[in-house]
Amino acid sequence: MRNKQFILWFNELTIKDVPLVGGKNASLGEMYQALQKKGVKIPNGFAITAYAYQYLLKKSGIEKDVKKIVSSINVKNVKELTNKARELRKIIFNAEFPEELTKAINEAYSKLCKAYGKDTDVAVRSSATAEDLPKASFAGQQETYLNIKREKQLINACKKCFASLFTARAISYRVENKFDHMKVYLSIGVQKMVRSDLASSGVIFTIDTESGFKDVVFINASYGLGENVVQGAVNPDEYYIFKKTMDKYKPVINKTIGQKKIKMIYTKTGTKNILATEKERRSFVLKDEEILKLAKWACIIEEHYKKPMDIEWAKDGKSNELFIVQARPETVQSQKNVNFVEDYEMVRKGEVLCIGKSVGAKVGQGKANVIKSVHNIKDFKKGQVLVTEMTDPDWEPIMKIASAIVTEKGGRTCHAAIISRELGIPCVVGTNNGTTKIKSGIDITVSCAEGEEGFVYKGIVPFKINKINIKKFKKPRTKIMMNVGDPDRAFEFSFIPNDGVGLAREEFIINEFIKIHPKALLNFDKLKDNQVKNKIEELTYGYKTKVDFYVSKLAFGIAMIGAAFYPKPVIVRFSDFKTNEYANLIGGKDYEPKEENPMIGWRGASRYYSNNFKDAFALECKAIRKVREEFGLKNVIVMIPFCRTVEEGKRVLEEMKKNGLERGKNGLEVYVMCEIPSNVILADDFSKIFDGFSIGSNDLTQLTLGLDRDSALVSHIYDERNMAVKKLIGLVIRRAKENKRKIGICGQAPSDFPDFAQFLVECGIDSISLNPDSVVKTTLAILRKERKLEKK
Repeated sequence: MRNKQFILWFNELTIKDVPLVGGKNASLGEMYQALQKKGVKIPNGFAITAYAYQYLLKKSGIEKDVKKIVSSINVKNVKELTNKARELRKIIFNAEFPEELTKAINEAYSKLCKAYGKDTDVAVRSSATAEDLPKASFAGQQETYLNIKREKQLINACKKCFASLFTARAISYRVENKFDHMKVYLSIGVQKMVRSDLASSGVIFTIDTESGFKDVVFINASYGLGENVVQGAVNPDEYYIFKKTMDKYKPVINKTIGQKKIKMIYTKTGTKNILATEKERRSFVLKDEEILKLAKWACIIEEHYKKPMDIEWAKDGKSNELFIVQARPETVQSQKNVNFVEDYEMVRKGEVLCIGKSVGAKVGQGKANVIKSVHNIKDFKKGQVLVTEMTDPDWEPIMKIASAIVTEKGGRTCHAAIISRELGIPCVVGTNNGTTKIKSGIDITVSCAEGEEGFVYKGIVPFKINKINIKKFKKPRTKIMMNVGDPDRAFEFSFIPNDGVGLAREEFIINEFIKIHPKALLNFDKLKDNQVKNKIEELTYGYKTKVDFYVSKLAFGIAMIGAAFYPKPVIVRFSDFKTNEYANLIGGKDYEPKEENPMIGWRGASRYYSNNFKDAFALECKAIRKVREEFGLKNVIVMIPFCRTVEEGKRVLEEMKKNGLERGKNGLEVYVMCEIPSNVILADDFSKIFDGFSIGSNDLTQLTLGLDRDSALVSHIYDERNMAVKKLIGLVIRRAKENKRKIGICGQAPSDFPDFAQFLVECGIDSISLNPDSVVKTTLAILRKERKLEKK
């Protein structure tokens, strides 16, 4: 009978065997049987069953002693809990292993050695289960032992695993969740080690861990054994792959190099962390083909289980092969109620104490409590902000009562990040200096509501929460699009009811993620300022060339937005920096003229065909080609800003064609901004060379009224609702319709003034692009206007 066996091999197990071998082993068996034939590589191994644990307790005569001690533990008394947990582990570890159990384990190990070689190294992992609660996972409660060789080491590791059922945190967990200690058992997985100490390892999620966006695979990667990534001891590489175009394209839509300061390797006595080399820290861990292979495997696993998955992978440094070593259901984002969208927004900023990576999109506040050792967690009080170097399961009792968490180390899949998501509290990880910059006892605000970067502000800084009920949201006839500048928030914004993106500005991506003037990258070898060269070297490591850095980073930013809203249209506007703004980029001062009024100077279309900038514009074209042709995001439409004349439009289209972007080819649409009176007056002519218009009400207002809105002397006159501006807008909408050209608006006015949005609906505009935070209120105003027009 299977339920009376000590050993079950992976090829004998399925997911239905959780009560016998726990979740980890049952999942490995399921994948080993079902997915190897689909190309997913899983190292072989066997499970020491929960029955073996029960047999040990009974046969060795310690069951009564264990029962007596656990029934008397007061988990609220930390000292008593710690002492009795230690006593229980000692009893189990010192118990005499039944000869028949030892023999069964040794025979199974011997069989594994025949397949993989003498003294095969194995990973020995605990996998707890419960007789009456087969779905309980007990994640993170027990121990794992790596690089175990030979029979004596294996039996010793098994004893430690069995004993680990009674760590203080495991006992506390069971009491909190009302599990009977004597009905929770422990199975052990013994699996051939993958020599990732000589290569790399990490974690894969088949869902975005921050937003719950389901169309991407998210991979973390670091050098050495995988424990550092899981525990948050390193800031790993991060890769995003878009699922929906994987069958025909190579959509690695974002890559970020992590710091990866340390890596865990084998030693004769176990494992230890050593410093990664400079080259390792500054290189991507995985090649694109490896990233895509892991993503494909992850999708096969997800499809098999019919749910988002949390997967561990490893690369063998000897064979250079990739393997999947664990998989479990993702339990945070996949369980979210998607009927409501909750949007946190900082009302104002404060003094920044430190910056890291944001986990979640919320804001938390309270008194800081800087704790560097787990031994001091008793000093933590409910509602405080936990500030520490990193966390592990021992910290969980206080993490549950924290208003926010700040760590110095770790990436977005480290322990602190995973637990904070489960708890629904904001967490900023990888600050590097949090415990020194933040003092215990001061009030702080932890903001994860501002994109990828998380900010820790001094004091209680005001914020607000906007709640959106998607289920009850009726869509108007007029298309409601969004202005999305920040690629890091695109997945999150995609849940807001929308018809796509009406404006994605390249300037934000260039400013925030590239930071360097394109000409400084094109002419890097000729740069004379060593300080500028050093800054560029610091930002561009990991890329083959400086130009490759610019093209890839720009493509990644555009692709994140394009993927978030796929297959809806995403209108990407080519760069529209003014000369003074371009000059502020690293290395920019050498390539930009000084203009008296940059607002109406050398910007937009006039740059793209200029001999002084056309090579830089070519990089933007390459980035768009990468997004559309390599990633398969054909929903991306491009838009030309500040195009003064029809002739200019033709010259830009010709320049695009030279760089492989031809209007109409492969479905490419090209729009033009309508932000200059000439665009309205010559709308019929512009319609002949462009597929659509997007009204930029900000610049159109300035140029119609002849004022500089940044000038305090005349700013009181600035008003998009001025009748002259409205007449021009009404006229261009009419002309676009007559010429069968699409027309929308991406300016600020409809976001700020619902009555202006109603005016646009009355004019018959096709789409209105709004800032995400104004979608709800403006949509309601549009619905009211549409109902009134229907009654006429």
